[in-house]
Amino acid sequence: MTWWPVLAVSGGAYGLKLLGVVLAGRLDPDLAERWSLETIVVPVLAGLILVQTLTTADRYVIDARTPALLVAAVLVWRQAPFVIIAIAAAGTAAILRLIA
Repeated sequence: MTWWPVLAVSGGAYGLKLLGVVLAGRLDPDLAERWSLETIVVPVLAGLILVQTLTTADRYVIDARTPALLVAAVLVWRQAPFVIIAIAAAGTAAILRLIA
C-alpha cells in the first residue's frame, strides 16, 4: 500500500487548520464554518478504515473483518453506544474466524 495519498490528505488537513489560525479574525463566521476541518476528518477516517479492512499487504481481501465492519456500520447508523458497537463487531469477527 502506498502512503502518499494518506500523507497528502493529512498535510492538506493540517494546512487548512493552519490557514484557519492565520485567518481566524478576517473571515465571516459562516464562511469559516464551511471551511471547517470537520468536513475533511470524516472522509479521511472512513477511507483509512476501508483501506485497513479490505487490504492485506498488496492485495484486496474479504475476510472476517468485512462483515464485522458492516455490523459496526449498521450499529453506528442505528446510534448504538460505542461499547456495544465495539463488542458486536469484535464478536462478529471472532465467530466468523472460529467457524472458518
